Amino acid sequence: MTRLRTLAVLATALTTIAAATIARAASTPEDTVRQYLKAMQDQKYDQAYKQISKAMAGGKDAEAWAKEQKYMMQTADVKIFKFDVYPAKVEGETAKVPNILSSQDKFLNQLGADEYELYTLVKENGDWRINQQEQVDKSDQAKWFTKKAS
Repeated sequence: MTRLRTLAVLATALTTIAAATIARAASTPEDTVRQYLKAMQDQKYDQAYKQISKAMAGGKDAEAWAKEQKYMMQTADVKIFKFDVYPAKVEGETAKVPNILSSQDKFLNQLGADEYELYTLVKENGDWRINQQEQVDKSDQAKWFTKKAS
C-alpha cells in the first residue's frame, strides 16, 4: 500500500511539473507584454516586475522597483485606458513587440493621445522578459503596425 501511495504522489508531481513546463513554453513575447501592461494598468507593480529583465530592473529587487514605479505613476497621475499588442518579430533570443497604448498623464500626454510603443524582449532562463520600451517615430509606424492587433 505504501508503494502505491508513493507512485501516486510521484505521478501527481510529474503531472504538475509537466503542466508548468507546458505553460512556460506557451508564453509568447506578446503574452509577456500583455501581462506587463495589465499589471501596470491595475497598479500591481510586483506583478509587472515579473515581466521585466534584470537589466530593465536596473539592479533593483521587486520591492524597490515596485515602490519606484508606484511613486512615478502616482506623481504623473498616469491612467492606462487600453493597449493593443501587435504580433512580435522574433529573431533568436530577441523579440520586438509593437503596442498602441491609450493612456493619459499630467506631464507628457495630457490629451490622452495614442502612443506607439515598441518593446524589446530577451530570453532569460527560458522566459521572455521586457528589456526595453521605446516610442516609435511616426516615420517608422507603418513598419511595425501593419497587422491588426490581437
